[in-house]
Amino acid sequence: MNQIALPLLWPADAAAHDFILSPTNTDAVRHLDHLALWPVMATVLVGPRKSGRSLLGRIFAAQSGGTLIDAADRQSEEDLFHAWNRAQSDRRPLLMIADQPTPLWSPTLPDLKSRLAATPVVTLGHPDDALATALLHKELGARGLALPPAVATYVLARIDRTHVAIARIVDALDTAALVRQRGLTVPLARDALAACGFIDESSDIG
Repeated sequence: MNQIALPLLWPADAAAHDFILSPTNTDAVRHLDHLALWPVMATVLVGPRKSGRSLLGRIFAAQSGGTLIDAADRQSEEDLFHAWNRAQSDRRPLLMIADQPTPLWSPTLPDLKSRLAATPVVTLGHPDDALATALLHKELGARGLALPPAVATYVLARIDRTHVAIARIVDALDTAALVRQRGLTVPLARDALAACGFIDESSDIG
């Protein structure tokens, strides 16, 4: 697992190093990295909460000089229409971040609907085992906590493969470690998982 900036010509910076490249986001990153191949100067980036979609969008906008619209599926249709047209006329890319792909937006403005139909949609997926492990190490490391392999194995066997679940267990592990003034152990992880409702502590035998 590489914790790197986007490939090829994208210069690295502190924000870019916060984005972890994995098979679940490679297709989206590759699309953003090949702007010259876009059929129009706009793309929609879809991904689950906490998936790094906003971070990736900020990196892209900073490096490409383009425009970023977050929560695009909840913005004014008129504003999106004009932003899309401006991106084409100025030849500056527009990246729209959304919870859902454009076919589910159901815009009422016909001209916007036709433009969105021509706009590529790329997706960030839920984390696989490798990305989930890397995220646990990264987020816990940022809080000064080392993640022993046994604890990682124990936790990953018991949480959902979502970015939200990973964020919740990181908070719970950090809190438990602070309260007990100790490093991460399997018993401590068991308590943290129970506190989050991921397991029934009385029935989990680890």
